[in-house]
Amino acid sequence: MVATVILGMLCVHLLCFCVMFMLISRRLHGKKMGMEVFALGNLLLGCAYIMQLLGGQPGWSLISALNHTLTLCAPVTYLLGALHFFNRPVPVLRPLLAVAVIYTSVQALVQWTLGPEARQTLLAASCALLFLGMASALISGIRSFAKDMPVETIVLALLIAGIGVLNAVKLAFILQGGLEALNMNSRFQTLFYLYMSFLGTVIPPAAVWLVLRRLTDELSAMAAHDPLTQLLNRRGLLNRLEQHFAARNAAPAHILIVDIDHFKRINDNYGHKFGDMVLCHVAEAIQKSTRKNDLKCRLGGEEFLIVSLGLEAAEAMGLAERIRAAIAQIEIPGVSMYGPIRCTATLGVSAAFMGVQAFDHQLALADAALYRGKKSGRNCVQWAGPEDASGDKPGDQAGTTLTV
Repeated sequence: MVATVILGMLCVHLLCFCVMFMLISRRLHGKKMGMEVFALGNLLLGCAYIMQLLGGQPGWSLISALNHTLTLCAPVTYLLGALHFFNRPVPVLRPLLAVAVIYTSVQALVQWTLGPEARQTLLAASCALLFLGMASALISGIRSFAKDMPVETIVLALLIAGIGVLNAVKLAFILQGGLEALNMNSRFQTLFYLYMSFLGTVIPPAAVWLVLRRLTDELSAMAAHDPLTQLLNRRGLLNRLEQHFAARNAAPAHILIVDIDHFKRINDNYGHKFGDMVLCHVAEAIQKSTRKNDLKCRLGGEEFLIVSLGLEAAEAMGLAERIRAAIAQIEIPGVSMYGPIRCTATLGVSAAFMGVQAFDHQLALADAALYRGKKSGRNCVQWAGPEDASGDKPGDQAGTTLTV
């Protein structure tokens, strides 16, 4: 009787959270993060438990067969929803229909050849393997798709593993005691549905919290990155620089400021859409030429900034030269009858500094060195020397035309 009441309450929980997930998914217009799939999983599991309440004894009937099929399809649906949440969208309806048809056929065959006990054993074994496999996949995913939320993933994996263990215990009881082990008045069934009710109460709000966290993380990332090139913006750069210098053994930093030569001519001659394409190609060249721990930023317009960490002065100049050479090798075909469009860039490199408070001063020196390079002919690298300390910045003088 107790297990029946718990199961009834679990059905109500599942169906209520099904509605809540569906409402949330309707508000997430572009990226639903699997909420509509989780809603479907709750609906399937809730219907399965309703059929279990209506089906009576664990013998063969249409309701019992549907109950088993839906019981297995529900965790498969949750698995598909998790893939959507971790940015791995996959089809949902076709795999579910395939699982439903195959499992219904298999359980019918097992029922007619081996009897009802074998059919119950099949369900318990299938659920145990499925849930334990899901828990193992989550644990292994901490190093890859779930690396941004390791604690939450471990907790979720342990909870899912608990369902797998309970199904494995149910399998052992069925093999030992037959169908009597599935009596709703048994202690094990009460414990089983208590645990499922606990999960049905805890996991849905946790899923909503994870979605909110993912949304806030994405908003924070958007606020710290340039939307066109996906490099850091100034705000994101300063935040990362503060984190770097807050470390106990923080290494010195150099500023490398990059300015695309004659970018206004590019926009005037080929349009702003092509100019955006040039900016993206330059950003890609910067990404490939720098190290992973270097901070890459688009200041705005055609100016980029790299903060190299832990390099000597000569190494910073070498990095700047690699960036200049990589940009000079960019070829963008398809807009000129004279062949692919090329561009060049001029760079200014600051001296080393050891704190965020020195950033603006060193940026001004690197900027002055950059414009000294512009005045001397462009497509070069200039070190910020004593002559740049006055703060005078020469104007952008006319130079060679855009190479085609």
